Amino acid sequence: MTEPVAQPIDPDVDLHVPAERAELRPHALPVLAAISAGGMLGSAARYGLGLAWPHPPDGFPWATFGINVSGCLLIGVLMVIVNEVATGQRLLRPFVGVGVLGGYTTFSTYVVEAHRAATAGRPGLGLLYLGGTLVAALLAVFAGAGTTTWLVRRATGAGR
Repeated sequence: MTEPVAQPIDPDVDLHVPAERAELRPHALPVLAAISAGGMLGSAARYGLGLAWPHPPDGFPWATFGINVSGCLLIGVLMVIVNEVATGQRLLRPFVGVGVLGGYTTFSTYVVEAHRAATAGRPGLGLLYLGGTLVAALLAVFAGAGTTTWLVRRATGAGR
């Protein structure tokens, strides 16, 4: 019989729930600083990739597509690492997950670019981009988490 796989932890903290507020103890400042530092790195990486890989308003936005899909893959990897490998690292998830990957991925730009394609006379491209990104991003999360889980269990001998 196989043991159940731990589910990824939701990175949001609801301050109205006392048990969740405990994540911010002893003080929230280190968590907020980790998120801010990570956000600066992630958003700078996204900005650089956007500059390096431009597209016309009626073209497929490959940079944003690649950013969002690769970010989702890394979110899947991170959740396994946080839950199975680096369980005692209090600032890892806020820094990498919320900060770096939250700043790196850009689903708001994804919606704007789909709208821009539709208003530039390419509604089919806009719909393809909306659906394609959604499917690819979800598959990337599952691929990142599944592959990392397999690698961790293989390395630790837990899968035998």
